[in-house]
Formats: sequence, structure tokens, C-alpha cells
Amino acid sequence: MKSISGKDFIRLIEARGWRLLRISGSHHIYGKNGYIERLSVPVHSGQVLKIGLLKHLMKIAEISENEL
Repeated sequence: MKSISGKDFIRLIEARGWRLLRISGSHHIYGKNGYIERLSVPVHSGQVLKIGLLKHLMKIAEISENEL
């Protein structure tokens, strides 16, 4: 699986219609109309997201591995 940073993942989900609801510390909270779930994406200066967290966020946002 390709590793990406929090900033790169944010660009990807914003392109898919997710919008920023609030920022809590270093975590950006996103929501989308029609979805109950929220995405909490950690944005730490260029650090890549860990694989487990990335898979979890991708599942909620309905993003496949090919789209990374």
C-alpha cells in the first residue's frame, strides 16, 4: 500500500466532496452530506499516515487503493 501524508489525504477527500467542519489541534475533522461518519485526519508536518489509520479512513470515505 502506498504511504501518503495527512495533507495529501486531505486533498484527495476534498476533491471527493468532503468538507472541513473544524480543526481540533492537529486533527482536521471532515464531514459530507449524506454521511453520519466524520473523518479525523491528523496533519503533522509531512509525516505519513500509519497503515491501519489510512485503511480505516479509506473505508469510511469509500476510497480504493488505486485512487491513492
